[in-house]
Amino acid sequence: MSMKIRFIINPISGGGKHKNILDLLEKNIDIKRFDYDCVFTERSKHATELSKKAADNNIDIVVAVGGDGTMHECAKGVLGSKTALAVLPCGSGNGFALHFKMESELENAIIQLNSCEFRTIDSCTANGIPFFNVSGVGFDAHIAKLFATTKVRGFMTYVKLVLRECAFYPAQQYKLEYDGKTETHKAVIISWANATQFGNNAQISPESKVDDGLVDICVLKDFNRLKVPLLLYRLFTKRIQHSKYMKIIRTKSMKISCQNGISHLDGEGVDLGSSILINTVPKSLNIFVPHG
Repeated sequence: MSMKIRFIINPISGGGKHKNILDLLEKNIDIKRFDYDCVFTERSKHATELSKKAADNNIDIVVAVGGDGTMHECAKGVLGSKTALAVLPCGSGNGFALHFKMESELENAIIQLNSCEFRTIDSCTANGIPFFNVSGVGFDAHIAKLFATTKVRGFMTYVKLVLRECAFYPAQQYKLEYDGKTETHKAVIISWANATQFGNNAQISPESKVDDGLVDICVLKDFNRLKVPLLLYRLFTKRIQHSKYMKIIRTKSMKISCQNGISHLDGEGVDLGSSILINTVPKSLNIFVPHG
């Protein structure tokens, strides 16, 4: 018996990478394996409503067609249900999809979907709000906020923003409380990594595992801004964890105290205030991804 699969398509994500998706699905989806249909989002948060409705109607798989923002909304809708999440990467960064080695080119990703398998992974929360990929407070949240307002998206826009803003962004003091310990750090970024990367293969936590019941807290300490090109190089070559400026703490939960709680959850901006509690929720999200 074929599985019911619903594609939730964000029509404004990624500059129209999915403009011919209906034709590509008709041409490439395995109709012996899948009974599929498609719905389009009409507003912010609509993908969560649509994916929750799919879960309530016992749809086997919800496919987020968009970027990490669309993934985030769809994942929230199916979280804790039997319905699995898959992603066709059509956004600017696609960090979650790239972590699972989904193909970047849409037609190839659809073909790849035909042979995907089910897994169960962890999710995390920040002050009770779910996230699934990489989130954080500090400079990356600042960049995420600016990136959301840019007319031209993509990798080079991201790099230009980083290079432009880094010279002026001030590090701040953070207090970290975890596993009976208390530490203070003057840091530029504190990322909370369930998976490995922001997107575009920029891997902030190359050794993160999505099913170990832990979250990797990545503390990028204050550094000479002339080191930015070197740190970017490490970021894109899976070696940022070896920098003397980076400390990665693997834990089940952490309380972070700070002055400025402007954060992002899977790239979506949010102000979490001066006290941020990070928790893991083991084995809470069913996904449909390539094997391995």
